[in-house]
Amino acid sequence: MNLRSKVDGQPAYVLHASPFRETSLIVEVFSRDFGRMALLARGARRPRSAIRGLLMAFQPLELAWAGKGEVLNLMKAEWQGGQPLLAGEALFCGYYLNELLMHLLPREDAHQRLFAGYAEMLARLAADPSGKVREADLRSFEKALLQELGYGLTLTRDSDGRAIVADAFYAYRMEQGPVRLEHGEAAAQVVSGRTLLDIEAEDFSDPRSRHEAKVLMRTLMAYYLAGKELETRKIFRELQEL
Repeated sequence: MNLRSKVDGQPAYVLHASPFRETSLIVEVFSRDFGRMALLARGARRPRSAIRGLLMAFQPLELAWAGKGEVLNLMKAEWQGGQPLLAGEALFCGYYLNELLMHLLPREDAHQRLFAGYAEMLARLAADPSGKVREADLRSFEKALLQELGYGLTLTRDSDGRAIVADAFYAYRMEQGPVRLEHGEAAAQVVSGRTLLDIEAEDFSDPRSRHEAKVLMRTLMAYYLAGKELETRKIFRELQEL
């Protein structure tokens, strides 16, 4: 996509914005039909800029851009409304999702199902005024993200092709999937067969499944992030220490 005509009326969300020169912004967006894009918002930091207050995270936008190269020119931004601002735990969760998309999504690679799932996730986060986050929603989004990136989890068969047994225990290895552990066999990270089946069904009603799914997803994300620590996790750890 070295040469582009103008794109108009594109649904998108802002993932991150950083200052560029004195008055502009480089805005990373997640768009429905073009995936993650980098856009130059000229003059967006000026006090009287028409789009200064529009380029906020978690708000549904309709964008237009033009140009060629790695960073395109943002031509127009219109707020689509109807989305309350995130607060409390939900706000922190939203930044976590944005970090995952920023670091794992390749640029200019459309993921329309993931875009729809992200929009639904933000709507659920905004719907609860208490700012509470359901872990089931987070795990489902993480699972969908890995699936879209081609890293889909193996959850119903073990590394030998045998059906997962709910009462058995497994070590999840990146290149193999679940490896069944024999009685008394140790592993760095053990996950029950019930948890694997619950992740597949996206049923996190069991407290043990919720905990083990959280630990497993954290390990998987760390692996695909190549050891890069997310700022949201760093901040959350610091808050816990306080």
